[in-house]
Amino acid sequence: MRNARLIRARVLRGIALNRTPGLHFPANFLGIAFEHVTRRATRLELEPGPWCRDAAGEIDFGAFAILADLALGAVIRANLARHARLGTVAMSLQFTGAPRLGRLRAAGAFHGFFRGSTGRLGASSVAVRGEHGLLCFGTGTFMALDPPAHLKLHPVPHRARRAPEPRLLRESELDAAERAILRRADAALRGKRDFISAFWGIHARGARGGGKGSLHNGLHVGNRVGHAQGGILIAFAAQTAAAALGKGWSLSGVSAAYVRPGQGPRLRASSRIVHQGGLTAVVRTDIDGEGGRRVLEVLTTHNAAARSP
Repeated sequence: MRNARLIRARVLRGIALNRTPGLHFPANFLGIAFEHVTRRATRLELEPGPWCRDAAGEIDFGAFAILADLALGAVIRANLARHARLGTVAMSLQFTGAPRLGRLRAAGAFHGFFRGSTGRLGASSVAVRGEHGLLCFGTGTFMALDPPAHLKLHPVPHRARRAPEPRLLRESELDAAERAILRRADAALRGKRDFISAFWGIHARGARGGGKGSLHNGLHVGNRVGHAQGGILIAFAAQTAAAALGKGWSLSGVSAAYVRPGQGPRLRASSRIVHQGGLTAVVRTDIDGEGGRRVLEVLTTHNAAARSP
């Protein structure tokens, strides 16, 4: 019951922070802190809590992927403008197998813009560490984009851990979209799954020769322009790939190419096992959005888990 109160208060806190334009609800809800942002490097942090722990007690993979994605993008945005819109073009992460425990620290580094390009394509790298050392390292590329015609983008707030707390909102103050987020949280708290998995709305299952998945899209997983957030999409693909393989496999790497924005009320994933040997496996996962249009293409690698003696 205490955790339920803490989680509900955390959701309301995220809604309150989200009223300051510039970031998006998932990062505000998770409380991702921008501890250091310069043109050369960033350091973003994520504190653990019952609102972001999975069934195994680790920080949820979706929360972790949002942190990595933001650290990669923040250092590129620092070389443009704080209000700039970035579209993720590609992301690749390699994992060490260390558990996602303790405060996570994501260090991003800027590597420049692609030369001779019509657009401004920036490249960056990231390393994420936790209580047990290095969790992953990887790279990302992001294209600077114009905002949608109907939307004005604001500078991304670089809110640090020691920033003043927002005023907690009363439920009577919430607008329709905010009430929908709170209803979703209440439904997740009543469910049998761990809160964060149910709240994101990712469902994955094994299917013949692979896996199938669905994601309830909306403000709770949306980016600054209302499309599915890039880190959430990585988590969606990884969980569907894991369902395709079944138990006994650990994610060792993910390589994703972003095709178009994640739009529509529900996104669907389809995984196909490319290789499954005694030690390693490879899975290809495609995510489709509104009208069956391709959103993301992902290749994941997996290691066979060590057998107990």
